[in-house]
Amino acid sequence: MRRLALEGARIGDSTAVNGVCLTLVEINDGVFSADVSEETLKRTTLGSLTPGSRVNLERPLTPSARLGGHIVQGHVDAVGVVASTSRVGDALLVDIDLPHGLAEMVVPLGSVAIDGVSLTVNAITGDRLQVSLIEYTLNHSALGDLHAGSRVHVETDIIGKYVRRLAAPYIGA
Repeated sequence: MRRLALEGARIGDSTAVNGVCLTLVEINDGVFSADVSEETLKRTTLGSLTPGSRVNLERPLTPSARLGGHIVQGHVDAVGVVASTSRVGDALLVDIDLPHGLAEMVVPLGSVAIDGVSLTVNAITGDRLQVSLIEYTLNHSALGDLHAGSRVHVETDIIGKYVRRLAAPYIGA
């Protein structure tokens, strides 16, 4: 999988690691390096990764590509904490506690990216969001490793962000 994520990649290209957009500074035999700023380390979980950690890698979308989910920018809004996971049939329900105020950017049945994976929001209750992970996602991403206490990157839908920002003066936000 790692080689596929880097296929055609060049120095200077962007690649998302667990939903965090990074610039490739070195590529050598299917392994890449990226510089990470202190600000990125403060706002993400990248600093807690260790050699061998499973991560989600995502190549950038090109304007000519099909959009199979929602627009994920790799601009993490916050780090959430998995409150619980439970199996329902073939799916894994994941409840994630969000930092206060982020939930207003999340819409039931709308889109959210968790560690860079585009998902549909099952429910939002207070500051907790729920997503459902199907077997394909569990088997083809690092999300299958989630458990209570896991810290995850949360990126809300870009369209919702713009709507919220434009509506703010009218709703007193």
